[in-house]
Amino acid sequence: MLKKRLLLSLALAGSLFAGAQSRAATIPTTPEPGPVKIALEPWLGYGQWAVAQDKGFFAKEGLKDVTLVNFDEDKELNAAMAGGKVDAACVSTNTAMAMVSAGLPVKAVLLMDFSNTADAILAPSSITSIAQLKGKQVAYEEGSTSDVLLHYALAQAGMSMSDVTKVPMPADSAGSAMLAGRVPVAVTYEPYISAALAAGKGYHRLFTAGVNPGLISDVLIVSDKMIKEHPGQILALVRSWQDAITYYNANTADGRAIIAKSVSSDLASLNTAFDGVTYYTVPAAREAFNGAFRDKTFNDVLKAATQAGLVTKPVTPAQVLDADFLNAAQ
Repeated sequence: MLKKRLLLSLALAGSLFAGAQSRAATIPTTPEPGPVKIALEPWLGYGQWAVAQDKGFFAKEGLKDVTLVNFDEDKELNAAMAGGKVDAACVSTNTAMAMVSAGLPVKAVLLMDFSNTADAILAPSSITSIAQLKGKQVAYEEGSTSDVLLHYALAQAGMSMSDVTKVPMPADSAGSAMLAGRVPVAVTYEPYISAALAAGKGYHRLFTAGVNPGLISDVLIVSDKMIKEHPGQILALVRSWQDAITYYNANTADGRAIIAKSVSSDLASLNTAFDGVTYYTVPAAREAFNGAFRDKTFNDVLKAATQAGLVTKPVTPAQVLDADFLNAAQ
């Protein structure tokens, strides 16, 4: 009986894989005509789109009119995506989950980057463990990746938010509040981490997103309507991303200069920040969407995002992730 069940399971897995491959095979290799608008914020993880635009990779893949639409805040970007003002958007994985949980018809079609040390809990040298945060004030931005990281770190130590004193504030203010002595601990991300550590006041990274690669990650989301009506454009975007990554890996100095300009920052001040971010190639993203990211990391992010109140209704990988375009970009 066990052998029979195993054979049935293998047969089912094989049929599902074959189904996914057959769907990928139907995606047009030539993009549909028309403009494409991608919403994004000034974050290094989204920088390969700037490289793709600067080096003509969109045009190389058949996309003649791509506009990168910049936003300063999540809520503005999310509203633009929900209102159909843009065709695609760069968001954190937990934001994609929250959108689907709220009923927004979108899918993540590309895993772009994950944070290693670019998202962190900062603390004075006297604090060496998460357990020592008990009773301490912690500055962080609610509803952000910092919120997710803090919930995850506390849970790993068998703690919860009730064990610390929340001090909500924007991520760019958290580090400065810590340096000014208003709070002992801050959760933030680059470039604010580097700025805080460079102050030379003895602060260190107590906990980073790198303990679980993919926990703090970014995806490209598109609407279900775009998947239905313009699948060729989506595939061309995925291929443009790989073109940009290939160029970046071979010409890192120029690639970083392009990205620094796109986020209106000085390149010299971003070197540490770049080192804290890992970009996904298309093959790596494909493997993740069809493997460990889907099977484990997704649930880790979902649990932390749910505890943070960012996701109100459960979602599954199948509801959020669409690997067809990665599978097609062979």
